[in-house]
Amino acid sequence: MPSRQPLDITAQSRMELASALGERVLICDGAMGTMLHAAGNSLDRALCELNLSNSGLVSTIHESYLSAGADIILTNTFGASRLRLAGQGLAELVRDINLAGVALAVRARDGAGRHAYVAGSVAPAVTASQRRQVRRADRVAALREQIEALTEGGVDALILETFGYLEELVEAVAVAAEVSTVPIIAQATFAGDGRTLGGESPREVASVLSGLPIAMLGTNCTLGPQGVLSVVEALVPHTKLPVSAQPNAGLPRRVNSRRFEYHVDGAYFARYARRAVEAGATLVGGCCGTTPTQIQAVADGISGMRPARATTPGGPAHQDQPVTLSGPGTDLGERLAAGSFVTAALIATPVGGAADEAAARVAALSELGVEVFFVASRTSPRAQLSSIDLAFALQQRADVETIATVTTWDKTIMTLQADLLGATALGVTNLVCETGNPPLIGDYPNVDGIWEVDSVGLLELVAGLNHGVDCNGLPLAAKTSLMAGARFNPSAADLDAEIARTLAKIQAGARFLISRPVYELRSLQRVVAALSGQHVPVLACVSPLRSFEEADYLAHEVPDIAIPAEVLTAMGQAGLRAPAVGIEMAGRLLAEARPFVQGTVLAIPEVDTAGLSRLLGAVA
Repeated sequence: MPSRQPLDITAQSRMELASALGERVLICDGAMGTMLHAAGNSLDRALCELNLSNSGLVSTIHESYLSAGADIILTNTFGASRLRLAGQGLAELVRDINLAGVALAVRARDGAGRHAYVAGSVAPAVTASQRRQVRRADRVAALREQIEALTEGGVDALILETFGYLEELVEAVAVAAEVSTVPIIAQATFAGDGRTLGGESPREVASVLSGLPIAMLGTNCTLGPQGVLSVVEALVPHTKLPVSAQPNAGLPRRVNSRRFEYHVDGAYFARYARRAVEAGATLVGGCCGTTPTQIQAVADGISGMRPARATTPGGPAHQDQPVTLSGPGTDLGERLAAGSFVTAALIATPVGGAADEAAARVAALSELGVEVFFVASRTSPRAQLSSIDLAFALQQRADVETIATVTTWDKTIMTLQADLLGATALGVTNLVCETGNPPLIGDYPNVDGIWEVDSVGLLELVAGLNHGVDCNGLPLAAKTSLMAGARFNPSAADLDAEIARTLAKIQAGARFLISRPVYELRSLQRVVAALSGQHVPVLACVSPLRSFEEADYLAHEVPDIAIPAEVLTAMGQAGLRAPAVGIEMAGRLLAEARPFVQGTVLAIPEVDTAGLSRLLGAVA
């Protein structure tokens, strides 16, 4: 790693640190929880308690980040407040855990042989799912107790991190300013739509926080490098305060019910850290999924950079765009059984709960000859219609055939059974069974998720209902006639495991398969060949790329999506023609896939008559 000039301030000079936050570019460390998780600790335990029971592990992680080039390390005290610890029976250890957390970080800092700083990590007093049951006074009291302990321990700064509700972040700032004189860094977390969980925009967050006694404001968690860059670009023009940026390492891949992995490489992470500095950030680091590897890449990548302030507002944070899936024919089962090629389109459930926008999109696509719509659930913390309800509404309003997505996340098997029986009563009989992922809402991702059954269990439940028995083996009043399909991912890192998993879905009752979006055909052909003896129709999902940024995001931040190097190069060279180039490449891919799949799912973000016509022509 290139040598970096030592900071010209001491760890005891807290006010000088406040000045340094805006005068030079500093590097914060990465995820503590991810590293502890990788060492075998479950994310649903109180990881901060390891300050007492496994201090050597915590110290080693601090030392790793310091060796990687971090100027600031955070204490292992995220969630170390009374209300959170009470759920683990550790409420009486608040002071001990926080003091130990500071001591471990300070000891690592002092042994690093160079200047570095210790910041006390403070999370919201309760999780997002608990906040409605907890009084404001109790939240404030819990924060005060923790912050007093961190200050007593000797932190150089306080980092209020992963606050999804501006109201709670303001509360925390008030408490910190009341009980401590150390610099305060206030970080909000934003969802994929560019707003906090409370609905505030970056401009609103910057406006409110800029009037408070803090040394820096910024963002961390939930979003990956591209999304956080967009938030930074939107924060900087609306504050004179220094700005921080600590993204996640992209999206996690669910390995099993207790384990999640991230796969953003260091070079990509560092590239966006550099862009964040160019946009005006003066503190860059990492959150969930990041490791010393990414932090060292950041240290290498921003070496020698000076603070810069952006002069124009940035756009909204990256968000998943709604996609559309369509296909001629009025009976999906009959068309697939007859060997007809099915062209489908996907439409996402609208955020906010209103079906009007979706109905208008369906009406426009229907005029182009689209008659089947695959209704996909959106991973979002916002209120939205269930896919079954939207599928029913579209069938009633537009007289089209639908395929509804049913996900098992956060539902008991009894709830899923009720949903399936309700779908039958509404006449929604085509389904795709998915395990699903909860939206990222701060803290450690997906910890609060409930998976009583996964997609295979859901397919087995459907098969039982079709045979006239419920989940307990008791007879129903009448059999259902549900046609269930499943998803598979031809870009999975472990394709053999994905094929085995897909075979299990077929054995459980999947009668058709829809791929995740594909951008190259070799892996898709391998999966189709492996499944050839099963006689289950395969529909290839194709989503035209619209920009280099989208391709770059998918390649580096979304797990198990493969974007070939030549596709990235072509999108990077396309410039303003990027949407047209994306359509051209999707059309060629569709034409080449046509001989060995039984249908396609077109993911189109908006009604593009010319583009859709070209894609339909590729499979005519």
